Amino acid sequence: MSKKVTDIVAELVTPLLDELNLELVDVEFKKEGPNWFLRVFIDSDTGVDLEDCGKVSEQLSEKLDEMDPIHQAYFLEVSSPGAERPLKKVKDLEKAVGKNVHVTTYEPVDGEKAFEGMLQSFDGEVLTIEVKIKTRKKSYEIPYDKVANARLAIIF
Repeated sequence: MSKKVTDIVAELVTPLLDELNLELVDVEFKKEGPNWFLRVFIDSDTGVDLEDCGKVSEQLSEKLDEMDPIHQAYFLEVSSPGAERPLKKVKDLEKAVGKNVHVTTYEPVDGEKAFEGMLQSFDGEVLTIEVKIKTRKKSYEIPYDKVANARLAIIF
């Protein structure tokens, strides 16, 4: 079975990011209209700036040119995941405890499939999210294997 473009790119970019003390958040390879886009989202505990994105883009571009794993033309974009970054890995969720999150599930948990509130805890198996409903607060325990999507949330 051939590897997916996103997996190949993740393998190529990870050593570059390790060297620069950055982390890989996500890799997307998408067709939008007539064009293909390879998007690499990076971050660090102190955030990333344009210089970081430029360095990674330049070094990754050289590696991609050498290996040539993508057969069609595409645009490479390296950026920060933004304030509402996705929480893809167990480590991301562990770091998000105490922060506001938005989580959707594959199937209903207590009759709900979308939760937005404070991530109170995550033990690797279950996320506990405190959701504010008007004037009261309710905690939901969501099994990790039922999580479809999770991201940080800015709640106004």
